[in-house]
Amino acid sequence: MNILFLTDLYPIDESDIQTSTALKDFTDNFRNLGHNVQVIRPNFLLNSFLRGKKYYKTGQYNEVFNANYITPFWFNVKNKLPKINDYDIVISHMPSGSIFAENFRGKLICGIHISDIKVLIQPIYSLYFKKKLLDSFKRAEKLVCRSFHIQKKLLKLYPEFKEKTVVIPSGVDENLIIKRDIELKETVKVLTAANLIKRKNIDKLIKACDKIENIELTVIGDGKELENLKKISKKPIFSGKLTKQEVIDEMKKSDIFILPSVNETFGLVYIEAMASGCITVGTVNDGIDGIIKDGVNGFLAKPNKKSIEETLNKIINLKKEEITKISENCFYTIKNYTTEACSVKYLQTIIKVL
Repeated sequence: MNILFLTDLYPIDESDIQTSTALKDFTDNFRNLGHNVQVIRPNFLLNSFLRGKKYYKTGQYNEVFNANYITPFWFNVKNKLPKINDYDIVISHMPSGSIFAENFRGKLICGIHISDIKVLIQPIYSLYFKKKLLDSFKRAEKLVCRSFHIQKKLLKLYPEFKEKTVVIPSGVDENLIIKRDIELKETVKVLTAANLIKRKNIDKLIKACDKIENIELTVIGDGKELENLKKISKKPIFSGKLTKQEVIDEMKKSDIFILPSVNETFGLVYIEAMASGCITVGTVNDGIDGIIKDGVNGFLAKPNKKSIEETLNKIINLKKEEITKISENCFYTIKNYTTEACSVKYLQTIIKVL
């Protein structure tokens, strides 16, 4: 199968550490399963600047072609592109990818992220981007929602899309999945890892942990809020930015992973924490909600200090057999969310469309 993949959420090279590898994991697996994938990264420069993304010139970078545009994909955008090989299907992700897809014929699948929902509901986008994005969604054969939460939000806005939505989140490397027998000792090791910006709500987590004596909180990450977070309390350990493997290693040494973040498309870090055997806490009504089921295979907290504190105290006071049951449920849940399993589900969706 020949796939044309359009998205600006795609790392240019290994130095592009700001960009999630979630969609690259899909294309890598598609290739491993014998399919040809041509990737184009349509980059609206103003949007790129506002998001603080690293600048790359227009051109081919290994497997991805980066195409910069000053205007939001007006006029003959194909002038900047290389020769497009024959393809069986177009897959677009993120608003720029789906709007860009209007330049290509054939069957279309659109991936839906939290950024798409923002374009659909925020007034600033109503004059141009919203209409263009909806045109692509109407044309698409399938709408691949990146989480159950995203699907819920989309269908609340446009219930007529129900029959063509499917949920396909990101997966974790199967080799990372371990089964652990967690026993909460006198000092409970709590871990969080994130880009330290306001919507991650690490400040609320630090304040909640400050109220619980037997917690050792480690914060992995860097960002605009780092210095402000350090002023809240001297108790947390700030590890700075670590490599992905170093984060996984820290997860394996921790009892609880918690990230009270909001406005997440999905949150691969939760899946990695579950794979590493942590009791994992996500945010209610956000990206991971639907995979984590509160009190069954993990926990969900509201993004405020009181709820975070209550949730952590609830976990700390669990009986040994209750912790064991949650850990077992977590292990069997994560087995269904490997990178390969999610990629196969995506390919099955493509095959149905074709």
